Amino acid sequence: MSRSTNSVASRARRKKILKAARGFFGARSKVYTVAKNTLEKGMQYAYRDRRAKKRAFRQLWIARINAGARQHGTTYSRLIHGLAQKDIALNRKVLADLAMNHPETFKSVVDSVK
Repeated sequence: MSRSTNSVASRARRKKILKAARGFFGARSKVYTVAKNTLEKGMQYAYRDRRAKKRAFRQLWIARINAGARQHGTTYSRLIHGLAQKDIALNRKVLADLAMNHPETFKSVVDSVK
């Protein structure tokens, strides 16, 4: 009996990889093996950076809150501690937005903590 291969599934598997690699430069979008390696590495970066993005944004928010707090004579650390003591539930994303776009509201938040 002759050996049979499932060429339909094999071709579909390769097409899926090459379709995902569209837009890559040179052999990275044309040659299956190279495209597969590039795609795998890209997926690793994407997985890693979905987590790194959360860290980067938190860092940015803290820097903005600290800059706004120092304009009103306090520090980030004292502000966050005061908010926790007064049970004011504003997260860092909202506080950073207030500090950047609504300075008068942010000033009232800082004054309520002092």
